[in-house]
Amino acid sequence: MPTPKLMPTVGEIARRLSKPVHCVEYVIRSRRIAPAGRAGNSRVFTDADVERIADELKHIDAAKRQGAADAE
Repeated sequence: MPTPKLMPTVGEIARRLSKPVHCVEYVIRSRRIAPAGRAGNSRVFTDADVERIADELKHIDAAKRQGAADAE
């Protein structure tokens, strides 16, 4: 029988993306990304959710860089 794939928690997503947990939490809350389920008290997310979170963080970083460039 195949081993079930583990779904990442917020902390694991932050580690995978090399971002602080509060940044990942911000994206999850502000973009209303619902967890796929729960493992105890932890929320778990799908790979598609992780990709969406990564894309949103890239957009935020790009907007920050653009804002900094405009300020110069």
